[in-house]
Amino acid sequence: MTYKAINIYAMFFFFILAVPFLNSCTEEDETLIGNWVELSDFDGIPRGDAVGFAIGAKGYVGTGYDEDGDRLKDFWEYDVARNTWMQKADFPGIERNAAIGFGTDTKGYIGTGYDGKDKLKDFYEYDPTSNTWTRKADFGGSARYGATAMTINNKGYVGTGYDLNYLKDFWQYDPATDKWTQKPSMGGSKRKDATTFVIDGIGYIVTGVDNATYEDDLWAYNPDTESWTEKRKITDDTDYEFDDDYTTITGINKVGFSLFGKGYLATGGKSSAGSTVWEYNPDTDLWVERTTFEGSSRLDAVGFAINNRGYVTTGKSQGYYLDDIWAFDPQAEFNEDD
Repeated sequence: MTYKAINIYAMFFFFILAVPFLNSCTEEDETLIGNWVELSDFDGIPRGDAVGFAIGAKGYVGTGYDEDGDRLKDFWEYDVARNTWMQKADFPGIERNAAIGFGTDTKGYIGTGYDGKDKLKDFYEYDPTSNTWTRKADFGGSARYGATAMTINNKGYVGTGYDLNYLKDFWQYDPATDKWTQKPSMGGSKRKDATTFVIDGIGYIVTGVDNATYEDDLWAYNPDTESWTEKRKITDDTDYEFDDDYTTITGINKVGFSLFGKGYLATGGKSSAGSTVWEYNPDTDLWVERTTFEGSSRLDAVGFAINNRGYVTTGKSQGYYLDDIWAFDPQAEFNEDD
């Protein structure tokens, strides 16, 4: 066989091998579920470790700290329908980061956190109709930062965090009575910088850190029975393939929200900023990785869900502080061009 014939044969053989490889890449691209779209940048100062939540059909972002380490108290409203930002009345408490925030159908709430010297437990209500703040009863637990919060049936739930010790206590706030009531502590390990989401009236707490250990347990809280149920670990805990990549779920300062009866975790990370996105199905107690967050990888971002879309904004990455905002549609196919 001549040298030329050998080359032709080799090229033909390479082409035959390459066809299924190229097809498999195309098929993989086509199976990516979830699409991110960049929207109008946050109008405030780029920041990390802020508070974000939704009240009805609008999103809100405030507090946190900037690239100079200055803590902030400005407060902003994001209009999803218009894709615009508007500054609102400043948060009336002392400037802080690592606070908690949650929204009901009509009001928003911010409390706890760290002012650079002291851990805090003061608590405030925001009325978007009058654009006013009102101080409410102090948080029922100890002053802390790095706690987590969620809303179930228009009542707030706050727990975990750090007050010189890692914590796992759990408290309910009733806006109708302005009272805090301690509920059974979550199971598992103490932690700070955990993440929450709510699906069909059940609250979930996941991730976080305790004594330099990234927690890999997931707990579900039923407010009707005031009970906690442990779910599957978010680690490679079995000999089956379904959890082989679960270790990338663990970390701190992730963004959590729920859409279409499923929970989502985005960004955050361990020793560095992350961009992975995971979807939790409560019916199967399984996680599936979705389209990677298309903005810069980040820690200390905030997020909320409005009208079947999840939103992620602000945060920090390798010393940079961020002010972009992205919307996530979990049912759309990935589109790199939008």
